[in-house]
Amino acid sequence: MYIVPSYTLAIVFTLITMLCWGSWANTQKLAGKTWRFELFYWDYVIGILFLSLVSAFLLGSFGENGRGFIDDLKQAEWNNLSNAFLGGVIFNLANILLVAAIAIAGMSVAFPVGIGIALVFGVLINYIAAPYGDAVILFSGIGLIAIAIILDAVAYKKLTKIKKKVSTKGIILSICAGVLMALFYRFVASSMSTDFVNPAFGKLTPYTAVFIFAIGILASNFIFNTVFMKKPVEGEPVTYKQYFSGGLKVHSTGVLGGIIWCVGMSLNIIAAGKAGYAISYGLGQGATLIAALWGVFIWKEFKDAPKGTNLLLALMFVCFVIGLGLVVYAGT
Repeated sequence: MYIVPSYTLAIVFTLITMLCWGSWANTQKLAGKTWRFELFYWDYVIGILFLSLVSAFLLGSFGENGRGFIDDLKQAEWNNLSNAFLGGVIFNLANILLVAAIAIAGMSVAFPVGIGIALVFGVLINYIAAPYGDAVILFSGIGLIAIAIILDAVAYKKLTKIKKKVSTKGIILSICAGVLMALFYRFVASSMSTDFVNPAFGKLTPYTAVFIFAIGILASNFIFNTVFMKKPVEGEPVTYKQYFSGGLKVHSTGVLGGIIWCVGMSLNIIAAGKAGYAISYGLGQGATLIAALWGVFIWKEFKDAPKGTNLLLALMFVCFVIGLGLVVYAGT
């Protein structure tokens, strides 16, 4: 299987993760013009499963080191398969809540709040479980990112003063999503061998872990997303009949969103072999910055904001960039 050979390349992979995780939601915004997020989400999940399979049979099955995908599945112990699966279940609930928050509150709000919380607590959880890098520098970077999250919240508060309706529900959904999102990665990481070149017996390789993780997402989606379809956070209930009546364009948009996200997940997991789980996860969740850039400059979610908001947003971006730089430096 393919294994990342250096810390530098691992950082490049985590930066690609950041781009992927911060950009996939644009497909929801595009589909959302005519397509409810509950319907979009089924295609998104299919996209994740598809990419995990492609990755497992290609990158996960060729090369001199490690263990091939099929052989890895055959030798995997049940508790490790269960952990990867449970990680998918937890992620799915968190992500559905995040997608719902995006639909209500917008990308430039839902991502900084939800993923920002996930970043802070997720890095802490993963560092305690598998310490790697300079803790002072790492958490100084995380602290700056937390300040950026607060600045974004203040900017949003200024914006809501001129809006007719304040989406408190969107903020609450973002917070709940963030807390759950902080937990899923540790379950996936605990299912994997710490040595990717000579993986321990019973443990999973990164490619197998991502595939089982994707199975957990799909299986739980029949419960979580069905509930959201029947009891939506906003609007009228939707049905499976509506889903199957959708055209190729709208379905392919959702699948593309899932593929983009899973490219990021796959690269992030294999990068953890050189960067460590805390740094790899933390940089990937810098997706908040990318999503905020999309929300501010492409979707114009702050176009009607009052004077002073742009300064807050600029400070937010500066704090994010410096914070992410410290996270990178912590592992050198």
